[in-house]
Amino acid sequence: MRSSKAKILFLSLFFLGVTLLPAVAQEESAASFGVLSLLPPLLAILLAFLTKRVLLSLFIGIYSGSLMINGWNPVVAFMRTVDTQFVNTLADGWHAGILIFTITIGGMVGIVQKMGGTRAIAEALAKRAKTARGAQLSAAILGIVVFFDDYANTLIVGPTMRPLMDKMRVSREKLSYIVDSTAAPVVGLAFVSTWVGYEIGLFGDALSSIGSDVSGFALFIRTIPYTFYNIFALVMIFSIIGTKRDFGPMLKAEKRARSTGEVLSPTAEPMSWADMDEEAGGPNPKTINAILPILTLVLVSFFGLWYNGYGYSDEGTVWYTWEGIRTSFGNADASVVLIWGAFSSTLVALLLAVGQKILTLAETMESFIEGSKSLLITAMILILAWSLGSITEEVGTASFLVGAVSETLPGFLLPIIVFVISCVVAFATGTSWGTMAIVIPLAVPLAAAYVSGDAASAPLVIASLSAVLSGSIFGDHCSPISDTTIMSSMASGADHMDHVKTQIPYAVSVAGVAIVSYLLVAAGLPVLLVLVIGGVGVWAIARFAGKESE
Repeated sequence: MRSSKAKILFLSLFFLGVTLLPAVAQEESAASFGVLSLLPPLLAILLAFLTKRVLLSLFIGIYSGSLMINGWNPVVAFMRTVDTQFVNTLADGWHAGILIFTITIGGMVGIVQKMGGTRAIAEALAKRAKTARGAQLSAAILGIVVFFDDYANTLIVGPTMRPLMDKMRVSREKLSYIVDSTAAPVVGLAFVSTWVGYEIGLFGDALSSIGSDVSGFALFIRTIPYTFYNIFALVMIFSIIGTKRDFGPMLKAEKRARSTGEVLSPTAEPMSWADMDEEAGGPNPKTINAILPILTLVLVSFFGLWYNGYGYSDEGTVWYTWEGIRTSFGNADASVVLIWGAFSSTLVALLLAVGQKILTLAETMESFIEGSKSLLITAMILILAWSLGSITEEVGTASFLVGAVSETLPGFLLPIIVFVISCVVAFATGTSWGTMAIVIPLAVPLAAAYVSGDAASAPLVIASLSAVLSGSIFGDHCSPISDTTIMSSMASGADHMDHVKTQIPYAVSVAGVAIVSYLLVAAGLPVLLVLVIGGVGVWAIARFAGKESE
């Protein structure tokens, strides 16, 4: 472990190095910074791991990119960081919607906790899930049930399951891993979700570029069995839970929690929901006081996505048909709909608290404010993470990484290379959607060049497209600067970097199995057989690399 002074020195040297980079990069053009475009995400990620100061690390990453696009003038770069990057991030309607949703959900959970609702849920679940394994299994199943949006998933599963997990001595690191692993990986597999419209839009454009008239949705359905990372990430969760084994830093965290009851490490700085010192639910709190607000959030979000998306659908779309439902979900603006759900669930929680005379109106509003205040650090990190994503786009980080791939690769290696590049881009930028937007238009024509006949039906093209989706979700799943990873830490009340460090060994193991699976598909094995082989491989990793934590 580095001492505090060593960390500060290391941080200072990095910061000084960034300010002196004009001498190194004086020949770089404003449009393309080459290898230097890797600097902003690398600084943010490395410093976050070394110092555990996520806010400062993200700021330095953003500042380094601002230096690059502002002529390496340190004063101007600082001003543009705070008055342009941050302001533009907050001015984005999607970002603003997610921030409002997150803070409002924090307030709703504050009211529910104050009523004793979450304690009641934990006690009710504990009657069925009487072991740590049962609690983890309940969290994983709930994560799969909330399949339609990754943000809604994390913010429903984390707060709901946290009291039970704490009671069963399951570490916050493990809860945040389960929450994170059933967010983007699950939504990425669902054919009715807030992601589908975006993905099939990219697919449709890519298919048009190679002269194919196959619909983007039909191609998306074909890619699902090949989306190995998503599938095996879920297999890993249930293998870890089923075998009661863990490995890497997670094993240490679970042993600590089981033996001492300390669900957080001694040095943790959790991105926590507010823990109310006193609950007003009395000795017998009612589960309905938690279930009804959460159910309202789920139902309003689900049907809101349907309603909102239908308004953007083409004329003639029939809302009650399968095609109409799928189209509506694909066209929906999730940031708007989630706000509807957040405020509706908050109103229900307020009515329950005041109507049952559990809390006065003043106490209810105070609970809402306390719950919202607990997410201030989360809001700050999200703003910084989004700003870093914007700056990496401006300096061309993803374009440089993709351009580093040679177009003279053997065909059978193409899905593997596409997967690895997508992983690296998504991990470095913290965005799966941005990675898809950059890599899919390049991967489809490249894969189509290796096949004859209908490219949309060729396993190589389908596997390459799936590799982009899988690799993009790898980064979204475990990058320390991904908003989903950040929200999983927050919703679970975990230290962010503890979550990232304990999750990465599992994510990398699954990515390794995915790489082997793409190689087997390229060798000609049927995809169903590859899924079986990969699933057994993931189970074997959990069984033989892991050790019992109890």
